Amino acid sequence: MRLLGAEVPLQRLDVWLHHARFAKSRTLALNLVQRGKIRVNRLRVDKPSHNLKPGDVVTLSLGPTVRVVEVLALGKRRGPAAEAALLYRELTPPPDKITSSGPGAQHHKGVSDAVAANGVRLPGLGRPTKRDRRATERLKNRFEGE
Repeated sequence: MRLLGAEVPLQRLDVWLHHARFAKSRTLALNLVQRGKIRVNRLRVDKPSHNLKPGDVVTLSLGPTVRVVEVLALGKRRGPAAEAALLYRELTPPPDKITSSGPGAQHHKGVSDAVAANGVRLPGLGRPTKRDRRATERLKNRFEGE
């Protein structure tokens, strides 16, 4: 592509996904694009031959997570992860983390209260305590008695 006499480098979307290590192979990158899991500049792309250029924003729906990255460079090969990380800039905000200090921190008591309220444990909170088990039993008995 030419803009005012300057040559703008372009690369196929599936090749860039492979080089940036978002897909293990070109075939898997092609499948991601064809299933509608990729957006470029907010527009859904269904052709793996879509051309990318530096500055484009790519949104990837990978399983339960959505990642938004800006294309910084086009890859020449599928190299090591450190080299692949130079091809894009992460725009996705980091997920909320449960901390053990500060205002609004969820300590052991807060976690138990959250479990007792809706009966669902947040992932990564470890094994249930005796208090959690009792809350779960109360919740089960409440629904069995209806």
